Amino acid sequence: MAEHLADEQNDITVVDTSSDKLRALHDRLDIGTVTGEASHPNTLFKAGADDADMLIAVTNSDEINMMACQVAHSLFNTPTKISRVRSPNYLAHQEQLFNSGNIPVDVIIGPEQLVTKNIRQLIANPGALQVLDFADGRVQLVAVRAYYGGPIVGQALQEIRKHMPKVDTRVAAIFRQDRPIIPEGDTVVEVDDEVFFIAARENIRAVMAELRKIDKPYKRVMIAGGGNIGATLAQSLENDYQVKVIETSYARCRVLSERLKHSIVLNGSAAEPKLLTEENISSTDVFCALTNNDESNIMMSMLAKRLGAKKVITLITNSAYADLVGDEIDIAISPQQITIGSLLTHVRRGDISNVHALRRGAAEALEVIAHGDAYSSKVVGRRLDEITLPEGVSIGAIVRGDEVLIAHRHIVVETDDHVILFLVDRRKISAVEKLFAVGFGFFS
Repeated sequence: MAEHLADEQNDITVVDTSSDKLRALHDRLDIGTVTGEASHPNTLFKAGADDADMLIAVTNSDEINMMACQVAHSLFNTPTKISRVRSPNYLAHQEQLFNSGNIPVDVIIGPEQLVTKNIRQLIANPGALQVLDFADGRVQLVAVRAYYGGPIVGQALQEIRKHMPKVDTRVAAIFRQDRPIIPEGDTVVEVDDEVFFIAARENIRAVMAELRKIDKPYKRVMIAGGGNIGATLAQSLENDYQVKVIETSYARCRVLSERLKHSIVLNGSAAEPKLLTEENISSTDVFCALTNNDESNIMMSMLAKRLGAKKVITLITNSAYADLVGDEIDIAISPQQITIGSLLTHVRRGDISNVHALRRGAAEALEVIAHGDAYSSKVVGRRLDEITLPEGVSIGAIVRGDEVLIAHRHIVVETDDHVILFLVDRRKISAVEKLFAVGFGFFS
């Protein structure tokens, strides 16, 4: 988080109990550091809480995070307080607990819930590499790999309209061998291209079918790891899918078997070929490796794939590992990137209602609300082809009330429109903020 914010020229101070971690961070980034307990008033004072615009409390302890927000509110009157909260016990009473009259937290970040939602979207959309919601799910941005034999693979993008005259979509970006391509009508889709397209939710499957053979709906899901993420995912899937959870701790299996109504809970290791074979891994549609150990997740995923699992989704927290994994792992999920996207929604200047980090943070998708009028705004009252976008930035869609308008050059932006933009280089974010600015902002 500090790296993301420092890259965008914000004044950041990081508090931690580990002076070694802080020293390593300070050597790498242009930030301030303070060693100490994050919930202690003197530590927060040293970190500059008396004139900070925002406190982001993301330690591993829910209680320290909440107390840091309380101290920042009571002693320093910090305007915006964001807290990481993991425990389902707190989250079950979120509305009663977290408000200025009780625990003064303005924004709750729950990484487990965010990661679970992300994986659930991938399972609900077979064949997708990434599925992102905008405008309360009315619009989705989906990444797929173009396969040999897809109807428009080897053809120009403008052919999509001829194939699907009743479906409106826009390809926001193409990544070819990790190199971004800003698509034009005559851009030809090649095999193995990673294609990001945007469409109304109900049109997603039709567009995916143009780029690749549509996978059959998934039925059987196996989850390795019964921690917070594994348990939350199993609970959210078990009414619609056949779910098996493999967990090494017998005590945790007892807890899971009481919490889960329809899932099968197995005590054992998903790194054991015999157990996977006995549990019919070869007929499993999706294998999810969700333990808190990257190396175990990677090895279990590779084993599951070799034993016949159709799709493997792997939780990887170390970004260096994410770059190393090969074809055997279909989708690597980064909890940090998912969480950072959620946090950036509240940090960015302007009225931004969604931020999603893409391709491990290199690219970004934003949902920005347009304000002002033709006199005070550079976008309101203008056709899309009259707006000068920064290089590498494209507009994918506009949501106006309940209406989804896929971006075409003749569309005029109106005030309160939700504009969905794609940035192949997130360093262009400040230029986008300036484009939509009407004289207000988070740090102004």
